[in-house]
This record gives sequence, C-alpha cells and structure tokens, in this order.
Amino acid sequence: MAKKLGRADEDLVKAYAAGDNEAFDILLKRHQERIFNYILRIIKNEDVANDIFQETFVKAILTIKQGRYTENGKFPAWISRIAHNLIIDYYRQEKSENMQSTDLDDVDVFNRKELCEDTIEDVIISNQIQEDVKYLIKELPPLQQEVLNMRYYQNLSFKEIAEMTGVSINTALGRMRYAILNLRRIAQEKDIILTL
Repeated sequence: MAKKLGRADEDLVKAYAAGDNEAFDILLKRHQERIFNYILRIIKNEDVANDIFQETFVKAILTIKQGRYTENGKFPAWISRIAHNLIIDYYRQEKSENMQSTDLDDVDVFNRKELCEDTIEDVIISNQIQEDVKYLIKELPPLQQEVLNMRYYQNLSFKEIAEMTGVSINTALGRMRYAILNLRRIAQEKDIILTL
C-alpha cells in the first residue's frame, strides 16, 4: 500500500482497470477533499453535494471499468469535469422541476421564468459555459481562434475579417466552419455541455 501511495494517478487508474481495487482507494483519498469542496462551493448544500460527490466517483468507476477512460495524464481535470457536468445536470433538473404548466386555471400566465430575472443557478451555469467556451477556443489552431474571436468577440463581418487577415471571404468562412466543427468535436471528447 505504502509503495502505491507515491504512484502517479495514471498508473493507479491502469492498476484499478486491471482489477486492483486498492489503487482506486488511493485515487479517492487523493482527490476526495478537493472534489467535494468544489461541489459544495457551487451547490451550497452539504446533502446534495454528498450525493453529487458519490455520483462523480461512481461514474468514474464505471467509465474506467468499461475501458472508456482515455489516458491523457490529467486525471484530476477529468474527475473535476465529471463533477462539473453532474452539477449542471442537477441545476437543469431543478430548473425543469420548478417550471409550471400554464394549462392550470389558477396559474398566472405572467408568472413565467422567461419573464423573470436569472436565478443564481442560471448565472453560475451561464458563467461556466462562457469559461468552457474560452477553454475550448484555446484548443483550436491559431487561424481558427483568430477568425472566431474576430467574428464573435469583435463583431466583425466576414468581409472585414477577410480584409484584416489578407485572405478571401471564402477562406474566412471556411476557417469559421472548421472552428465550429472542431469546437463541437473537442467539447464532445472532453464531455463538455454548452447549453443551459
């Protein structure tokens, strides 16, 4: 056991996938405090945070046992991403449970969510999505990053982008198309959800 404590996360994941349950115990002990504190900081409810924490590690166990864990040397980021996605799922579920049908006679049709200010949960999820998009953009090739930033963050037309970068409009459009396709692919690979 003491010999295993110093092993890298990736080695422990491989050992657990090969049937060494003690290896996962070490991973759990190594990361449980950080993951739980992250969940609790966002959820602010210890019981719900405990549920999400447990679900995070159950999902990790299943993924590793099914051979779907892709080794990239970033186990802490991977386990954090699982927790993050489960937090978003929790808020989505809360949001859908809090919506009422307007088919009922005693419901005020003007008492609708879209007419109200954003809740703190909406703000947290929206901010997280914006951070995820920034992260994904950094994963793109430089030319695709450039056209995407110019179009969405500087509100430039494709004609203006083409003139400023010295390429044709078709080239600028092509770069944008590939940027969007790559964003979708990277988001899917990293299990990032970009919707409220």
